[in-house]
Amino acid sequence: MVRRMSPELSHIAPSPLELPPALARAMPPFPPGTVWLVGAGPGDPGLVTLQAAWALGEADALYFDALVNAEVLRLTRVDCERIFVGKRAGCPSPKQSEITALLVGAARRGKRVVRLKGGDPYVFGRGAEEAQGLVAAGVPFRVSPGVTAGIGGLAAAGIPVTHRDVNQSVTFVTAHDASGGLSERLDWPALSRGAPVLVVYMGFRLMRVIAERLLDAGRPASEPVAVVANATTDRQQVARTTLGRLAAGLDVEGIAPPAIIVVGGVVALAPVLGFAAAAQGEALHAEALGG
Repeated sequence: MVRRMSPELSHIAPSPLELPPALARAMPPFPPGTVWLVGAGPGDPGLVTLQAAWALGEADALYFDALVNAEVLRLTRVDCERIFVGKRAGCPSPKQSEITALLVGAARRGKRVVRLKGGDPYVFGRGAEEAQGLVAAGVPFRVSPGVTAGIGGLAAAGIPVTHRDVNQSVTFVTAHDASGGLSERLDWPALSRGAPVLVVYMGFRLMRVIAERLLDAGRPASEPVAVVANATTDRQQVARTTLGRLAAGLDVEGIAPPAIIVVGGVVALAPVLGFAAAAQGEALHAEALGG
C-alpha cells in the first residue's frame, strides 16, 4: 500500500534550502531520470547533510520512510510529489519490490527522484537492495550518505562508539532478519568474544532475548548497556542498565521505539559526555574513564 502523504504530515509546507552560490556549484548533477538514495540522519533535521538538503530541493518526486523527521520534508519544492512508503507496525506496508518499482517508474517518466531514508541508506536500510534494483532496470542513481543512529544517535546520548581506553573496535548488528525475527545467522559466541562494543539496530522488541544470548555466550551480567530512543530529537530517552538487568526487563520502563542499543564499556561515559542531558540541567561528572 502506497500513500501520497501520511495524514499527519499533510500540513508540512515546503521551504527549500537556498544554498550560497559557491556551495550550489559544488553539488553533483541531478539530471531528470535519476534516483538519489538519501540519508535523512537519526532524527534531528539539523543533521541532514547539505547535499541531502540540496537534492530534496531539486526533487520532482520524493519517496520517504516512517522514521524521517517531518521537518525534513519542508526542504522539497511545492510541486514535488511526496509519497509515503514507510513501514509501521499494524499498518499495511508496501513490499520492497513495490518500492523499487515505484522508483524505477518515476525515473523512467523523467523525474528527479529522491528516496529518503532515516539514518544512512546503506546501514541496515535496504538501500543496497534498492540500488541493485535500479542497476538491473538501467536507472542511474547516486547515494547521499547520512548520519547513522548507531554513531550520531549514541553521541547525542553522550556515548562515543569508540574510546581508546575502552575499545579498538566496534560491531554493528541488526537484530532482525528478513522475516522480522531474531536473525539465526548471528554468531553470538563470536560477537561476545570479539566485539568489545556492540551496537544493535532494530532490537527494541527483542532486547531481552539479545541480552540473554549475550549472557549465554559469556558476556558478564554487570556489563553496561544503554537503550537510546528517539535519538537526537526533543523526545530522546536514554535508559542505562546492565546486561543482566536488561535480560530481566529492568530499567527500561517507559522507553519506546525507535531505539538503538549499545553494549560495552563506552556506556559508562554517558554521565561524563551527555551534553544533551546537560542542556536540560543535569550535572556532568568530570572524572575521566579509567583515571
